[in-house]
Amino acid sequence: MKTMTSRASLAAAAMLAAAWLASPVSAQTQTPSAPAQSVPQPAPVAPAAPAITTPAVPAPSATTAPAAPAPSPAASVSTSAKSDASAAIAPAMKELSPWVMFMSADVIVKAVMIGLAFASLMTWTVFIAKSIELSVASTKLRSALKKVAETRSLAEAQMALGAKEGILPSFLAAALREARMSAGLSSDAGIKERAASSFSEIVRAEARRIRIGMGVLATIGSTSPFVGLFGTVWGIMNSFIGISKSQTTNLAVVAPGIAEALLATAIGLVAAIPAVIIYNHFSRVTKGYLELVSRASGAAARLLSRDLDRSHGSVHSRAAE
Repeated sequence: MKTMTSRASLAAAAMLAAAWLASPVSAQTQTPSAPAQSVPQPAPVAPAAPAITTPAVPAPSATTAPAAPAPSPAASVSTSAKSDASAAIAPAMKELSPWVMFMSADVIVKAVMIGLAFASLMTWTVFIAKSIELSVASTKLRSALKKVAETRSLAEAQMALGAKEGILPSFLAAALREARMSAGLSSDAGIKERAASSFSEIVRAEARRIRIGMGVLATIGSTSPFVGLFGTVWGIMNSFIGISKSQTTNLAVVAPGIAEALLATAIGLVAAIPAVIIYNHFSRVTKGYLELVSRASGAAARLLSRDLDRSHGSVHSRAAE
């Protein structure tokens, strides 16, 4: 009976060993999607199993089939970070309007921009004021010259002009004053010379008056580009300081500061270019007006000369009688 039992145990152990050896082969022939389908495990046997001394063979894993490489977490994180950064930079770049750049600029750059804007405002103020002044003065002087063109004496010219103020009435008043103060003198050349000196003073005073404001235009036109350049240099310096602090050369870090600096240069040019053009325009217009003033001076001198000649002619006629 014991012999039958031992033989049955040996037969069961042999079957278990054969099933265990055959399981790696069946695992290799199966697909990776069904690793759970394996040879059913036999029921536990008696402790007589250690009698088998078959060497163990390493079973290949059923999951060793090649699979597609999955994206690494670091790559996905970097990709998402780049997309978030680009999405954040895009609105910031769109918001770089002149007003936003001015508000985000440094205090020094803001002061430069405000000063240049005030200079531009002064330029256009001078342009409007001088245009009106020169237009009115030229119109009045032309009208006065037409009125005295047919007069024969200083007294008639004053009566034709009336009590109006202007450059030509000033010439007539100076000529009459010199003729009155030189009454009794026989030298007409001396009277004319003194009257010409008075006319020259009036012309110089009128030239100084009509050029008021042109010095402001010349100053703005010559200095505004350099003031804007100062703001540009200051803004670029701040940009480089920001680059050194952030330790990056990303365009989103560099662009705002450089844009603010260039805005200062642009405002400087906006203030300087019109100032230079307006200055040149007023130089030509002022030159034309001063030519009219010279004509008025000559008209007053001719009237004075006629009065002197007429007075000497009357004296000679009386002497002849």
